[in-house]
Amino acid sequence: MKKLPIGIQTFSKLREDDCVYVDKTEFIYQLLTSSRAYFLSRPRRFGKSMTLSTIKSIYQGEKQYFNGLWIEDKWNWEKIHPVIHFSFASIDYHHLGVENALMLTLQQIAEKHNIVLIGSSHSQMFQELIEKLTALKGRVVILIDEYDKPIIDFLEKEKRPIAEQNRADLRQFYSIIKDADPYIEFFLMTGVSKFSQTGIFSNLNHLKDLTLNENFVNLVGYTPNELNQYFAEWIDYAWQSFPDLSKEQFMAHIRLWYNGYSWDGINTVYNPYSILNFLDNRSFENFWFKTGTPTFLLKLMREQNDFLFNNLTASDTLIDSYDLENLNLRTILFQTGYLTIKHIDKMNGIYTLDYPNREVEQAMSNYILAELLHADYTATAIPVFNIKAAFFEK
Repeated sequence: MKKLPIGIQTFSKLREDDCVYVDKTEFIYQLLTSSRAYFLSRPRRFGKSMTLSTIKSIYQGEKQYFNGLWIEDKWNWEKIHPVIHFSFASIDYHHLGVENALMLTLQQIAEKHNIVLIGSSHSQMFQELIEKLTALKGRVVILIDEYDKPIIDFLEKEKRPIAEQNRADLRQFYSIIKDADPYIEFFLMTGVSKFSQTGIFSNLNHLKDLTLNENFVNLVGYTPNELNQYFAEWIDYAWQSFPDLSKEQFMAHIRLWYNGYSWDGINTVYNPYSILNFLDNRSFENFWFKTGTPTFLLKLMREQNDFLFNNLTASDTLIDSYDLENLNLRTILFQTGYLTIKHIDKMNGIYTLDYPNREVEQAMSNYILAELLHADYTATAIPVFNIKAAFFEK
């Protein structure tokens, strides 16, 4: 069996290590040939970084990594463009501040291309890098991953001034993108959230938002067909650890636990991080949930006295973006992946939201129960199990 790409976010490394790759290059080809400036919001650990890395390899002409993939004979591999690619997950804004961290990152990128930057601010340096790199090597490709991390890391009330300052710094930084259009071949920015038009996106209103675009709902995440196609051997291997279940029952459990994320209310996808870890560990656990304990969300639930999130209704404006000055709990729960779309009433612009699957619902319920009981999260799982068992005994 091919290796599972757990923890790998670089396309070239995934291919060099002969890991399983769910071929998303047809979707990516549609992106690259349909328009030139995009935004995509998806929850953490959902494949956004891998998508950007794949696009980077395409524009760098690294055809050797695309053998056997859909795009192999569709793309002009002589079409090479310089790439400005950075992720806020690897930028030290916590210690340096957003502006200084970005200036350092831009300087490092410039040095790789033997470019000298003389700008005195992060926005000036960004504009200078784009223009000089275009003059040197052609129109640039700009890929920005986790653009909103310097904001969402500081959403707690006592840290909100830091989030506001970071938002102001980012708004100034991104302000040059629209006017730099003549120098840009392709632009894609990803993140977890989308802030209101009065925030960062007031300067980025030319971007095509892919978040709820029906043509790209399966761009990241694994569809049921993709799971069966690319992971058939791993599924059979994991099934051996559950001798009491038929194959049909086993697949039903996998769907119940890890499938269910949807951005159109019709198509569903698996969380890649959860399903990969399940196949590796062969145990039904809360893999994705444990990677980011929602401490801030629990505080917000307590402040707003809101703990019930099954079968909610929301307007399109509510789920599309949120305002840093007036945080809406349900908007944040949707954008961060704790809630997903179950149905869309297109005539009235009404969305039905609910937990995507058992992994999220069970883990979130345990956290909410711990909050209500003023108990530790680890102490709630057994009482919940005992209550459930008691109901079945009756």
